Amino acid sequence: MVRQAFKEQIEELLDDLLLMGQMVSHSLDQSIQALVRQDIRLAQRVIDGDGDVNAAQHEIDEKCLVLIATQQPMASDLRTLLAVTNIAAELERIGDYTEGIAKLAIRVAGQQFIKPLVDIPRMADESRRMLTSVLQAFADQDAEAACQIAASDTIVDGLYSQVLDDVQAIMEKDPRTITQATYLLWVAHNLERIADRTTNIAERIVFVVTGEIVDLNR
Repeated sequence: MVRQAFKEQIEELLDDLLLMGQMVSHSLDQSIQALVRQDIRLAQRVIDGDGDVNAAQHEIDEKCLVLIATQQPMASDLRTLLAVTNIAAELERIGDYTEGIAKLAIRVAGQQFIKPLVDIPRMADESRRMLTSVLQAFADQDAEAACQIAASDTIVDGLYSQVLDDVQAIMEKDPRTITQATYLLWVAHNLERIADRTTNIAERIVFVVTGEIVDLNR
């Protein structure tokens, strides 16, 4: 009976983590929409919502600590609890990156873009697909699906390189574009980091399922 209650508490914890992931995925989507549409109100909603993401991480950490302290989990359950805290931390950082994108969206609002926004939205789409896939892999406890996330990270890295090349060329041609160009480079940087953090989550899923520590960024 005690063991069944513990199992239910872990399942509740996993549900909390998935909900946090959905919050962050929604924040990512809104931050890019705010940038593309130059929508200051939407950007501000993303910024205001970061506190909810932080609160979700804090609640998850608290629940994990209580379970570790009171239930003396066995190896597999302890591995799950430690992975949950790590994944929550990664999601919180992704939330910070989306907040950063929203702040940059406010800075460029009302300005004509120095280049059509093509690769940055593509980076965002790929990063969001990665995040959705990794959350599904976590829900399914699917290590193989988690490992496949790394392939999408390579796509994001390639798009990031393209943005760097394009924006640097524009700055060299017209120094008046430097301020906005810098903001767009930071947006691209944040998206690249989101993909990296998502890959870190995939590594944790592999650890939970198999007990093996892998480096999917290689």
